Amino acid sequence: MGIQTSINQTADFTAIKAKQNVAWGAGDYAKVGITLQITGEELAEAMDMTPDAKVLDVAAGNGNATLAFARRFCDVTSTDYVEALLKSSGQRAQAEGLFVTYKVADAEDLPFEDQMFDAVVSTFGVMFTPNQQQSAAELQRVVKPGGKIGMANWTPESFIGQLFKTIGKHVPPPAGVNSPALWGSRAWVDETFGTNCDVSSFRRKNFMFRYRSAEHFLEYFRTFYGPMQKAFEALDADGQAALRGDILALIEKFDVSTNDSLCISSEYAEIIVARR
Repeated sequence: MGIQTSINQTADFTAIKAKQNVAWGAGDYAKVGITLQITGEELAEAMDMTPDAKVLDVAAGNGNATLAFARRFCDVTSTDYVEALLKSSGQRAQAEGLFVTYKVADAEDLPFEDQMFDAVVSTFGVMFTPNQQQSAAELQRVVKPGGKIGMANWTPESFIGQLFKTIGKHVPPPAGVNSPALWGSRAWVDETFGTNCDVSSFRRKNFMFRYRSAEHFLEYFRTFYGPMQKAFEALDADGQAALRGDILALIEKFDVSTNDSLCISSEYAEIIVARR
């Protein structure tokens, strides 16, 4: 699969991010995000950082990677442009007695000095930025030479990657913005990070979405996952029915359950790159 990019240099990324902020702030993403906690823990294990290492979590959401690294005694700064998600993460950290520094920040314009962190991480976060090249450049700018960048990103072929594509057929994405799932493409990662970094590890793994049924998954995501909520709100009754049907068909394709419940296998890439 080749790299397909179509960035429109005239795309209004500021306006696009404003709409994304509203979408991610809708519903209650923390209820969805917290189910992905295992991916943050596995990334922290793979990164193998020493205690007191300075770690920046970019587009941290409700803090899965943030808390995983804080549990390993790293000095973690957690950032996102949706303040409500950082507050949710802060509540989790307080409940566990973990110390984390929180800061509202745009992944495409990080408010930190060059080469400030030993590691920069993001789990299913930075991949959603509209200006992908700019956010990738920012990750590389703020990490020290010899430091690490660690990510967990959905692959284009994954259930979530195909879910983006399915929604896009009904509610087209903004002009000039590429699929977030490019961040899970090895060829794209090599091209985007290869000038300044070496790809130390690119592991294809699977996350299991476990729900009572396909209908339970769909209603849960419609209620709590802001981007899906906004997609349905943008359609009339017939459009909503069509989108619902296509999502249910996609779920059936990826369901690997061996009982009466739902278990969706979604591939993601666990990526570690070393800054030269």
